[in-house]
Amino acid sequence: MAKEPVRVLVTGAAGQIGYALVPMIARGIMLGADQPVILHMLDIPPAAEALNGVKMELIDAAFPLLKGVVATTDVVEGCAGVNIAVMVGGFPRKEGMERKDVMSKNVSIYKSQASALEKHAAANCKVLVVANPANTNALILKEFAPSIPEKNITCLTRLDHNRALGQISERLNVQVSDVKNAIIWGNHSSSQYPDVNHATVKTPAGEKPVRELVANDEWLNGEFIATVQQRGAAIIKARKLSSALSAASSACDHIRDWVLGTPEGTWVSMGVYSDGSYNVPAGLIYSFPVTCVSGEWKIVQGLHIDEFSRKKLDATAEELTEEKALAYSCIS
Repeated sequence: MAKEPVRVLVTGAAGQIGYALVPMIARGIMLGADQPVILHMLDIPPAAEALNGVKMELIDAAFPLLKGVVATTDVVEGCAGVNIAVMVGGFPRKEGMERKDVMSKNVSIYKSQASALEKHAAANCKVLVVANPANTNALILKEFAPSIPEKNITCLTRLDHNRALGQISERLNVQVSDVKNAIIWGNHSSSQYPDVNHATVKTPAGEKPVRELVANDEWLNGEFIATVQQRGAAIIKARKLSSALSAASSACDHIRDWVLGTPEGTWVSMGVYSDGSYNVPAGLIYSFPVTCVSGEWKIVQGLHIDEFSRKKLDATAEELTEEKALAYSCIS
């Protein structure tokens, strides 16, 4: 029997990431090749014409799984009945702007979208925040949508996770699908900590630790971390535009694993509401290693954290605590 369509909201849908993301969703990359979808695309009024152009292209592509398209600048219409919300729209930092100005703009955006989701989205709607500052935007959304369970509000660090897997696969000249269990701890910013202490690679002789195979702690503790942290800036330098294709693909990975489950023995990184695990302050949206079963994520427990890692986990938590204070100071 055919499945009921799932309604997926993409905000900022006329932008770069949105344009890369909506065909992936329509093709079944996010929710599976047998799951029909209805796309809700929301953007700001100045982008209405471009948004309509994206809708035209979705119709022209004749995606078999796409059962409807809502393209709107009205937040209530955009949020009505949605089961999954991917929040790509936000206010980007422009040259000469103070962090507080950017935070203030994003607080007002996420405040209004939070109340619309709370009032109009389907029960148990899953939310993924992509727009930066992603962790703190997700926290603001949680603050202003108290009836949405905190476990349903997440932010994207899967892009950083995938970047870490990609760097290891390039370094060792192995398939990226054979590398697993890297971890991104903390903030989706340059303070994040890409950790491969528990990561493994599938080899003909069985699974081997990444650290053993790379056999170069200086690279793993230095250049590798910096490359993953600064990858977004490197892409802007190369393309003169920010990462869109990889961000859209990672958003699909995040939702797919959350909804359909992570493979046995594999964890992924998600920005989730901290419960105090690994001595991370509770009440932050912080990236942890998680496994997902039946639509629920769970933080992987009991991993050994060495002294080098502890300092990195604490530094990124400190940045998030400062961001939280800054965001709360903007709430009027």
